[in-house]
Amino acid sequence: MLICPQCKFENPNSNKFCQNCGMSLTHKVCPECSTDDVPVNALRCHNCDTECGTVFWAIIAKETTGEALKVEDVGGEGDEQAIPSPSPLSPSSEITLGSYLDSQERYQLLDTPLVQTENAIITDVCGRVLDCQPYQISPIEAILASQESDLLTPSVEASEIPRLAKLYLALQSQGERGIPPIHDAWQQDDIQVLIIENRSDWQYLLDLWQEETTSSLKILHWCYEMTQLWAVLEPVNCRQSLLDLSNLRLDEDQTLALQRLYVESSNSQPATESPEDAQAQTSAIPEEPLTIQALGRVWQALFRQSQRTQFGSVVQMLGDLEVGKIQTIAQLRSRLEEISVELEALGTATLPPIKENNTAVSTIPQSDELEDIISKADDMATVVLAMQLSSLEDAGRTDVGRQRHHNEDYFGIETKIHKLEFPKSRVLEGHGLYILCDGMGGHAGGEIASELAVNTLRQYFQEHWIANQLPTEDSIREAVYLANEAIYKLNQQDARSGVGRMGTTLVMLLIQDTQAAVAHVGDSRLYRLTRKQGLEQVTVDHEVGQREINRGVEASIAYARPDAYQLTQALGPRDENSINPDVSFFDINEDTLLLLASDGLSDNDLLETHWRTHLEPLLSSGVNLERGVTDLIDLANQHNGHDNITGILVRAKVRPNLES
Repeated sequence: MLICPQCKFENPNSNKFCQNCGMSLTHKVCPECSTDDVPVNALRCHNCDTECGTVFWAIIAKETTGEALKVEDVGGEGDEQAIPSPSPLSPSSEITLGSYLDSQERYQLLDTPLVQTENAIITDVCGRVLDCQPYQISPIEAILASQESDLLTPSVEASEIPRLAKLYLALQSQGERGIPPIHDAWQQDDIQVLIIENRSDWQYLLDLWQEETTSSLKILHWCYEMTQLWAVLEPVNCRQSLLDLSNLRLDEDQTLALQRLYVESSNSQPATESPEDAQAQTSAIPEEPLTIQALGRVWQALFRQSQRTQFGSVVQMLGDLEVGKIQTIAQLRSRLEEISVELEALGTATLPPIKENNTAVSTIPQSDELEDIISKADDMATVVLAMQLSSLEDAGRTDVGRQRHHNEDYFGIETKIHKLEFPKSRVLEGHGLYILCDGMGGHAGGEIASELAVNTLRQYFQEHWIANQLPTEDSIREAVYLANEAIYKLNQQDARSGVGRMGTTLVMLLIQDTQAAVAHVGDSRLYRLTRKQGLEQVTVDHEVGQREINRGVEASIAYARPDAYQLTQALGPRDENSINPDVSFFDINEDTLLLLASDGLSDNDLLETHWRTHLEPLLSSGVNLERGVTDLIDLANQHNGHDNITGILVRAKVRPNLES
């Protein structure tokens, strides 16, 4: 089936246009020149030559049974080689530039395959591939979608997933951003094919490590991120992935990431800085179990290649690692935390270069060994250093919906960004007020109440929000009570009664740098999304069903009541003695997407069902929030549409505070 990129509707393969929203399923718009007739299977725009195709990274691996993948010279092409292709091509087929990896001609090879070797045995080849059917759901996605049980529970479908692919899927389920997500995979005999996110154009860690403007604290933070990844990779025998400098990449936020996974055996040794070094050192390295000493040697290699200097505590740490005085990841993280405090106080000093050699071999753990991956991984803090805001972006939109004739929702956004930037430092101070109200009270009444509440709150904080300091709980409560009083007085003045009394829900978010506060009344919600925790509903609805649950009633009974969704409090209908706004505070210690939503957007578990497709991608800085909130409105109209729909998206990106 074809998944519409606009509305995510599932279309028959024969459709040329989405039968839900009418979007073309055969052509797309060039992001550079806006040409709207670029074939979806084209790598480049025919008008401006911009690369706009859907590109992945392919890995073709052979089970390590001691037998090499056969390599045949391509006649007349010198050093170029071709590897017999896996399913569904015949074994005699060759993988060459421009050939397809599958009989459906979906994945087309864009590069001459890169050959990975172990002791002169070719274990896998890899390279970029163009997805010529990008709207087609992949077989592995179809298998996973059809399974309601855990991925690793034995089943006919699960047995079709290559073991190497299961490593990616198991780590992906933990929300680990450093691991490339897998898009497709299949296997024939002992050949496995994986299609993963293409990170070949991501920045090398070494490149930024070498820059003079990169602070010592930044480097220390990358070391800490490596210890986090080490603990995640250890249960699945993939620590080798951290030992190849060319595999260490940085994402758009300069967070450590891996280009791919490498598996290891108990005999693994650290990889070196180049394939030539690895081949030269193969016979000289004794076979020993892989320990965290290997991580220390990677850091030594990075320091040596970059010619950077550090002060004595780092030298001491690397020495203690080498001689075994530091034996666990917890001890290593503790040492890094101590050094970070010293760095902030003392600055940088000298670290002499240290040499080391390393190699590696591979085995893949069995499926039953993966079942307790999460339980084996250490509980770790998200960061070692204090964080500071690196960007604050937002977008809001409201829509009348498909059944209402007027819109009683209202929202307000007010932000102030103060930036100081110098050659070696950058400080961003962010101040954001985000308010969403869902009015009620019949024609005109709900519209008046929601707008009045937003404007009252905005005016209050313009006068009472002290610069660079988040308002106190008492101050936030006072603002909410004033908004309630403004609507209540208007009700009294107009002698409104019963259902004619206007009111509104409220959800309000305040952000000051990396601190945030939320206040709410009614059933408008705040959601928080991070890569580590996934989607969380921060607020708890003020409605009869939830009140009964709070009193100990089972949810199924509480929401069987005919008045289960009736609000227990709202702004405006009654005086301040009848409302008790919830106010809470939290820190933003990792990249976070926040969503304020009216019930037209959150009803029927819409966000809980679709957050991976409609919210998670928005964590990336390169994704447009305006488009994101528009897509959410369209999704709500498709699945709900019975009410007004309003959403405010806030993307807060953070980085280590590297200023001493």
